[in-house]
Amino acid sequence: MTHPIIAANNVSKTLGNGATQVQALKHVDLSLNGGGLTMLMGPSGSGKTTLLSVLGGMLTPSEGTVLIGGASTEGASPDRLAEIRRSHIGFVFQTFHLFPTLTAAENVQLALDIRGERGAAARFKARQALTRVDLVHRAAAFPRELSGGEQQRVAIARAIVAEPAAILADEPTAALDSVNGQAIMTILSAIAQEPDRAVLVVTHDARLAALADRLLRIEDGRLLPETAPASNVYRIRGSA
Repeated sequence: MTHPIIAANNVSKTLGNGATQVQALKHVDLSLNGGGLTMLMGPSGSGKTTLLSVLGGMLTPSEGTVLIGGASTEGASPDRLAEIRRSHIGFVFQTFHLFPTLTAAENVQLALDIRGERGAAARFKARQALTRVDLVHRAAAFPRELSGGEQQRVAIARAIVAEPAAILADEPTAALDSVNGQAIMTILSAIAQEPDRAVLVVTHDARLAALADRLLRIEDGRLLPETAPASNVYRIRGSA
């Protein structure tokens, strides 16, 4: 894409009021383009999730501007923000947020339903998305019948089924064991190689850095200067 899929310019975000007020983000500049997996790492309370929420239009910045698919979130009403999110963003969370009374396929179809896509075409797209995460054979299973890794695959399928330009994942492996966590990150890494899709993953797990095409670190609400891709560093260490 000619322009970044998501761009933040001089973004600051203040949370709370009075004595509990915290400046969670401080003058952040960040552009996300298609064709690579970006990981955002930092200690607890560093501003990772706040930045993800601002980039995804769930929060608006106190200062600065955010463009999502070329659309500014500045001054946008809640309805307009929801429209921007539906048009451009797919979210994956630590907890899977699946509806327990719906099958895997039906949970994926929900992302199309809110966009007005229903019927046979929506069912076909849901099965396609489940195929991409290697779970179409479990399309009729309910969440209680799925492992944690399988539930997260359903959540990823739901995030990608409408072909959003950006996938934002907040600690998607935190509730999983190392094997399932690695499998989930491998899926997200493959999705991220699509040239018109940006994937940003917030994680605290340094073991996953080897999969990143771009590694960002945040501390006390500020992005640190970028260094060489951490994947190279971790692969070298792993081979020593």
